[in-house]
Amino acid sequence: MDIKLIQFQSHGDERGSLVSLEDHKNIPFTIKRVYYLFNTKDDVRRGFHAHKKLKQLAVVLKGSCRFLLDDGKEKIDILLDNPSQGLYIESFLWREMYDFSEDCVLLVLADSFYDESDYIRDYQDFIEIVNHDS
Repeated sequence: MDIKLIQFQSHGDERGSLVSLEDHKNIPFTIKRVYYLFNTKDDVRRGFHAHKKLKQLAVVLKGSCRFLLDDGKEKIDILLDNPSQGLYIESFLWREMYDFSEDCVLLVLADSFYDESDYIRDYQDFIEIVNHDS
C-alpha cells in the first residue's frame, strides 16, 4: 500500500507559524469540500468506510489522532500529530480514525462534494469489491 504523507512548507517567526494550502500546488487535487472533526469523545472511533472515487487529504490542526488504513490486503496504522503534514487518502481505502487527543481538530479536504452513493460503509462489501477488482 502506497501511503503518502505530504509535507507542507511552514512559514514562521517569533509571532507564530503559517501553512498555506493551495489546489494543485501542495494539495494534489481541486478542493470541493472541507470539513473538520473536533470534540471527539474518548474511546470513539470514526470513519468505518471507503470511497469509490473520492480522494481526501487529512490534516491534524491541533492535537493528534490515529488512522487505520486498509486496502483489503494490508493494514497500516498512522499517527497524525503534525499540522504541517497531510495524509493523502486515495479511493478504495477503508479508513478508521481513533485515539483522538482531547484537543484534536482534524481537517479534511476532499476533491468532490458529498455523495452518499460514493461510500462503501460495509467492510465485507469493501473486501469483496477490492478483491474482485484485483
